[in-house]
Amino acid sequence: MVLGRQRTRSGADGSRGVPLWAEGREAPPRRPALSSSATADVAIVGAGFTGLWAAYYLLKADPSLRVVLLEREHAGFGASGRNGGWCSAIFPVSLDRVRNLYSHKAALELQRAMNETVAEVGRVTEHESIDCDFTAEGLVSLARTPAQLARAKATVSGATAFGVEGQWQLLNSEQARAKINAEDVLGGVYTPHCALLHPDKLVRGLVDRVVTMGGTIYENAEVTSIGKGCARTVHGTVTASVVIRATEAFTPQFAAYRRHVAPLYSMVVATAPLPDTVRKDLGFDSRVAFNDMRNLRIYAHPTADGRLVFGGRGAPYHFRSKVSPGYDVDTRIHAKIIKTMRAFFPALAEAEITHRWGGPLGVPRDWFPSIGYDTSSGIAWAGPYVGDGVATSNLAGRVLRNLITGRDDELNGLPVVNHTSPRWEVEPFRWIGVNAGLQAAATADLEERLTKRPSKVSALLEKLTGAH
Repeated sequence: MVLGRQRTRSGADGSRGVPLWAEGREAPPRRPALSSSATADVAIVGAGFTGLWAAYYLLKADPSLRVVLLEREHAGFGASGRNGGWCSAIFPVSLDRVRNLYSHKAALELQRAMNETVAEVGRVTEHESIDCDFTAEGLVSLARTPAQLARAKATVSGATAFGVEGQWQLLNSEQARAKINAEDVLGGVYTPHCALLHPDKLVRGLVDRVVTMGGTIYENAEVTSIGKGCARTVHGTVTASVVIRATEAFTPQFAAYRRHVAPLYSMVVATAPLPDTVRKDLGFDSRVAFNDMRNLRIYAHPTADGRLVFGGRGAPYHFRSKVSPGYDVDTRIHAKIIKTMRAFFPALAEAEITHRWGGPLGVPRDWFPSIGYDTSSGIAWAGPYVGDGVATSNLAGRVLRNLITGRDDELNGLPVVNHTSPRWEVEPFRWIGVNAGLQAAATADLEERLTKRPSKVSALLEKLTGAH
């Protein structure tokens, strides 16, 4: 069945980069900016998921804490309000790399913690009555080429050999198509450790809960510097015993952290609500997250209101780690994403694309997220998450609570805690290297289509970065 062409509503083509998640609601009024200096026990720079989860867990642990969040724009402005809606147990670095850096036991504990984190987000949203369309039906990674099928089989056998049997389940073609009825499906892998959610609804729910618990959120409050015991804004300084840096892709805008993080852009599109018959035929009547096993990552899912959200990487890294609202729409990359979506689902060839948006995500030099607290300076941090932050930010919030309050917890021993990544190269070598890596991932996919075998370029990239 092919959809007939639908008329595009005026102003609804997403040309201005407004995420789907802002659809159907009026933007809440901005909270007041910080107008003078203030004191707090904990000052948090950034009111995205990391900052909000940290505030939530700190206030749950000690309601007497004075917790202040400082946000340059509005809560959830960055990746927390622009992501693809996955809450997954995926860690951006392979378990083999974690084992090589730490230990086999540490890698197993990290994966268990990531699995548990998906469930924890569901528990909190239910307990706090945050209606964010949370649905935990898992993730299927489709194999649509012989090389991808080989990688699927290696994923399952590798997980079993590593000691996480059942983390991934191998699917044959019929089983995979029963979940997502895409074109050219040869098989795939499935994990139950993934949920879908509405990011903006989760942000709003956490904001309301944090404020109700006694936290203070200042918006339009640009922090100009982070130092020992203080966060300075254009209108005043917050003095605090602990300052948490929760700035993700915007971290390089602080001179002291310019080479800590490279911002990469991810682009997303969304269709109009699809007819029930089409949704049922394609497998969208359930809510399973999905992608395929290509090297240049894509991600997709059917939303609670019957749309398809489809996103991917490939947008260029911008010189000197620049981020700008002007980069939130990339006509060339969005066109490639739409082409890929239609290759998956020819029935959507004429489906209306109502939203096109994007945003930066943070990448450390070794692709390895970090959560930590330096007691000598009073500065704590979490991230960046390489695009897998919806769940990992919740884990970060609990670890930060533990480290700051002195709570003894097994999470404190995870390899992400106080992990130190090397710094990115100076420009122009950073620009050359990052964009060469993106091109290499695309080249690896082309190599696999031609050779029908797993890419040697991809294997080299994984060896160099540890990413998977």
